[in-house]
Amino acid sequence: MRSFTSLCVAVGLFCFGLSPAAAATLVAKVSLSTQTMTVIQRGEVRYFWPVSTARDGKVTPTGSWTAKQFKRHHRSSRYGGAPMPYSIFYSGNFAVHGTNSVSKLGSPASAGCIRLSRANAATLFSMAKRAGLRNTMVVVEQ
Repeated sequence: MRSFTSLCVAVGLFCFGLSPAAAATLVAKVSLSTQTMTVIQRGEVRYFWPVSTARDGKVTPTGSWTAKQFKRHHRSSRYGGAPMPYSIFYSGNFAVHGTNSVSKLGSPASAGCIRLSRANAATLFSMAKRAGLRNTMVVVEQ
């Protein structure tokens, strides 16, 4: 039954020209050019926050993903155990997460993840947990 439902959703999205993000309950839409995130819940803009994405020499990939994993108290395995509170993983090791480096929000400063203030990350994390993995999308655009 789940496969049939997924097929129906996919066909509907294709036939009506809707993106998967349009079908998601919660969308975290990130603009690399403005270093901002727009949080859209059920089609309504709820929040507009500054973020930090990849600094020079690093990459934050563009595209659309369904959330893959929630980790409230994650620590980086690549960057010396750096705290990544309220992590929403969306593509491999890439995640939206909180940071203590709030003075850098609004400009590129990360190793590729999408950083938010801890308070904003906690809000998004709570919203995403309520929506569920399959209904949470991360969209990253230039």
